[in-house]
Amino acid sequence: MGTLIDTVIRIPSPRRVPKPRTAPRKAITARPLSCLRNNGDLNGLGDQWLEGSNNVEISKSSNGDQDVKRDDIWQLFREAQQNILYLNKQRVTAIEELNKTNREKQKLLKRIEKLEAEKKAAAGKDNLSICWELLLRIDSMVLTSMINPGEGSELRSLVMNHKVSVADVFTDIRQRRDSDLLGELHHFSDSIKKNGFHIVHICTEMAPLVSRGSVASYVTGISRALQRKGHLVEVILPKYACLDLNDIQGLREVKAEAYSYFNGQLHGNRIWTGVVCGIGVTLIEPLYYSPFFSREKIYGYSDDFERFSYFSRASLDYIVKSGKQPDVLHLHNWETAIVGPLFWDIFVEQGLEGTKILLTCHDVNSQCIEQPAKLALCGLDPARLHRLDRLQDNSNTDLVNILKGGVVYSNGVIIMPSMHSKHRIDRRLGHGLEPTLNVHRGKLAIAPYGIDKLTWDPSTDHFLPENFSAENLDGKAVCKVALQQRLGLSEHASITLVGCIFSEGTDLDMKYVEVISNTAQQNVQFVFMGTPEIINQARESLGEELKDENIKFILTDDEALSHLLFAGSDIILCRSIHDHADEVPLKALRYGAAPIAVVPDASTYRDLINHDNQTTKYSQFMNSTFGNMSLNLAIDEIRTNPSKWKRRIMEAMAQDFSWDAECYDIHVSVYAAIKNL
Repeated sequence: MGTLIDTVIRIPSPRRVPKPRTAPRKAITARPLSCLRNNGDLNGLGDQWLEGSNNVEISKSSNGDQDVKRDDIWQLFREAQQNILYLNKQRVTAIEELNKTNREKQKLLKRIEKLEAEKKAAAGKDNLSICWELLLRIDSMVLTSMINPGEGSELRSLVMNHKVSVADVFTDIRQRRDSDLLGELHHFSDSIKKNGFHIVHICTEMAPLVSRGSVASYVTGISRALQRKGHLVEVILPKYACLDLNDIQGLREVKAEAYSYFNGQLHGNRIWTGVVCGIGVTLIEPLYYSPFFSREKIYGYSDDFERFSYFSRASLDYIVKSGKQPDVLHLHNWETAIVGPLFWDIFVEQGLEGTKILLTCHDVNSQCIEQPAKLALCGLDPARLHRLDRLQDNSNTDLVNILKGGVVYSNGVIIMPSMHSKHRIDRRLGHGLEPTLNVHRGKLAIAPYGIDKLTWDPSTDHFLPENFSAENLDGKAVCKVALQQRLGLSEHASITLVGCIFSEGTDLDMKYVEVISNTAQQNVQFVFMGTPEIINQARESLGEELKDENIKFILTDDEALSHLLFAGSDIILCRSIHDHADEVPLKALRYGAAPIAVVPDASTYRDLINHDNQTTKYSQFMNSTFGNMSLNLAIDEIRTNPSKWKRRIMEAMAQDFSWDAECYDIHVSVYAAIKNL
């Protein structure tokens, strides 16, 4: 702003009513008073300005006149002083405003730098979106019989192998007719050797479209990681009534007859296509069975088998009719496990001879036990499949087990997430599937979940007041203070802050109440984040256990506060470090907060010590670093051995547990193995 310019202020003499006198008064003349200089003095004279001052000349008069003149001078002085103080206050205010502006400018510059980086990263996403729109238009050409399935397959390979060039040529794809696009594709005909897999996920969830569990983030996370490495991935979902279609780029209805066999008849489907997070998405909407997916919930109905077996059959019908020839059909949980028997019994000879099946089990405990006759609804032969080596349930032999059928009829099976070894799963943790898992043990692979390291990175996170990393943890202390101030918590450095984050659909286990009660007298702060239901439950259960100033409750819909909670917490209390709902343990590691289980599983820890060669790097690290640590032990180490705790946290933050790391490597290895069968 610079220095203030000295300003000459002329102050008029105050009007006074003169007393009657016999002789006229001589006028009092006053020189102009100047504003204070940079050092705050009045004309550099300070408080002694009256001594020897030449600024005010006083005419000689009688003693009575001297008193009047003195009053006039002091009045002028007081007015000048008030002006000086006012200007000085204005100067200070201006300097404060300048400093504030400079701080905001620095924040804005940092934000601009981040947006520039995001813009560069988004360029790749835009290219991928263009490629996907073109691929989906090719599907439409096949379904409307503009081109045959073989030509459609060749054009898809062309687009897949020339992603960057295609994005440059077909930038205005939405304004072009199918016939025009087809003509240009025929001119864009250099072929190169295919160097990536074509993966089609048939699933019931995908973030951010519909998220009810860990499947949603997994499908999106691993798909984006695969596409970043040159593979082509697409997703087929039911068109739920609850979908927010604004999340889908280029959403369009495919004008084609898409029929699917169910309950002895052919039934029509409406097909929608679009792009989500750079991934091509196809939505299947039943016409006759429209109530199947127009409900309040995604799961939990008595006809769930009918709903998802219809969708599974319709997905395979769509793939065949659109001429797709993917390398792998990737299935998830029991809901789409029926695709395995359908594929090998009905569809493999319809142009899918080169396709293989991979099943991911996110919850082995959920298996879907049904009457064998229901298999006929989607065109399967119950008598052929109701056998012990196929779909017959191991415990109740009168029924069929849909998840078991997925294991038997898949080329590969990935168990996610698992802190356990294959040995422990197929012997003790199969929830009745142990005999089947043991027979098909050669198919099994264990994989960890991952995390989006672009969204969850404390070194670049724009939600944080100060960034930090494993190499420099200073910003984490700033984030802790900011979180405490935001929630009205005490800011003492000795206080340990524990975050408790609950995903949708989880309940507050009474173990939380017990563990928290045991630490209530240790000067610990707790912050609960969850849905309104879980927050109300926590208030009722914990209201009397902790003092009001040591516990706070917040809702999960505040994204900025969610990031700050991970960054500002010393510990994140988890139901289990095996539990990857909302990737809580992974986010905690990334942000330097120790993921501590409410009740450590000592048996798991011993199992991993005995079978380290059969577990993932993630499980080995987690169990060796935090697996056998209770909340009390963690708090004790923070206070009594802070240097050891800091080393532990820095080591955790330095690990790469993103989708692009171990999770990606395991999936590509499995894809390659089953493709070469």
